[in-house]
Amino acid sequence: MFKRLDKKVIGFILLALIFALSYQQHIFAKNTSTQGNVIFIHPDGTSAAHWGATRILYQGADGRLNWDKMSNLAVYLGHMKNQLSATSNGGAVTHATGVKVNADSFGWDENGKPIVALSGKPQTIMEEAISAGKATAIINSGVIHEPGTAAFLAKTASRRNFADITKQIVESGADVILGGGEMWYLPKGVAGRHSTAAQSQRTDNLNLVEIAKKKGYTVVYNRDELLQLPTNTQKVLGIFAADDTYNDDTEENLKKQNLPLYVSTAPTVAEQLDVTLKILSQKRKNFLIVLEEEGTDNFGNYNNAIGCLTALKRADDAVGVAMKFIEKNPKTLLVTAADSDAGGLELVGATEKEFPFDKPLPEKGKNGAPWDGKEGTGTLPFISAPDKQGRRFPFAISWSGFGDNAGGIIAKAHGFNAGLLNGTVDNTDIYRLMYRSLFGKELSR
Repeated sequence: MFKRLDKKVIGFILLALIFALSYQQHIFAKNTSTQGNVIFIHPDGTSAAHWGATRILYQGADGRLNWDKMSNLAVYLGHMKNQLSATSNGGAVTHATGVKVNADSFGWDENGKPIVALSGKPQTIMEEAISAGKATAIINSGVIHEPGTAAFLAKTASRRNFADITKQIVESGADVILGGGEMWYLPKGVAGRHSTAAQSQRTDNLNLVEIAKKKGYTVVYNRDELLQLPTNTQKVLGIFAADDTYNDDTEENLKKQNLPLYVSTAPTVAEQLDVTLKILSQKRKNFLIVLEEEGTDNFGNYNNAIGCLTALKRADDAVGVAMKFIEKNPKTLLVTAADSDAGGLELVGATEKEFPFDKPLPEKGKNGAPWDGKEGTGTLPFISAPDKQGRRFPFAISWSGFGDNAGGIIAKAHGFNAGLLNGTVDNTDIYRLMYRSLFGKELSR
């Protein structure tokens, strides 16, 4: 009797232990999942000097941007496979695949074959995320075929294949696609909400807007329509301008044409990110968002100082939206990096005696480098926001050229796995950090 009872008791205890251990392992796995969300913000063409000038203008010498408040930073090394300065397309392909590529790559190698990513798959990190059932989004203040986001969803022989890139994006399966470039969605002769019939560019007779609708996308065309979207919207295509949502030209030319820096009806990238986060959060699965403020690069390449700094403030607002989301959703990584230094911007500070508030700046420095004031060359100086003592200071913006340089670029991270970013990082490490956070897998170089 006792032996039989002992066996029953022992059996019951063993079953209870097995159940308890299984339950504990389930809870442990649930609470320590290595997979999270990723938000990659790419303020194109921005170096530490760009961020510094933006800080001075909007927050003052003692103030801090959202970007400043991110927890981790590293010096970013951005050389390409065949040159030291990065291109927008080559840099984007490296971010999307974790592989060094030639400067002219848009997802293809020098032999005309698709790049095999560091994960071993012929897919970008976003394509792999879509295949794995994760939620995805791209956001761009420029045309939708801009490489900083488009290279995550498209591959082609040349970055100039705008129609093909736009088509691949619409067919990609991404949940949210936001940007400009309506002219590349519509056939020639077909007018849109922003594009005239003469502006529309497609020669294959495809209307990608109608194709997107058939794929289940809700199409919106301005800030109001975007902000009014229900959070349970499944797929969104936002088309906010015929071309870019900004007017990239010199201050002088914009003034002659009476054009603003940004299209007034287009949402900012911060507004686009806020709506995107609300929509993707409802899907209850990990997500990858890639956002590019392209105005920083394009205005910088035109040596338009106020345009460049305005664009970077918009990028910083998006950083703030992401950081606020992380407060309630800590398993989210925010990472920022540029791939180049547009125009070689530098801040030139001086006393009010040297730069009087009410007198135009010299057009050039002593070495011949052009200087910008707040309305362009030969205009009144920029005036900083107040410091802790309430003092404001005059400054100029100096330019080294019109192209993309290999300047002092800083990568930053915040939130989930942010501690993995430190010291000095290669451009391929941005992919590795995103992959680790999204898929929970460490990839060796």
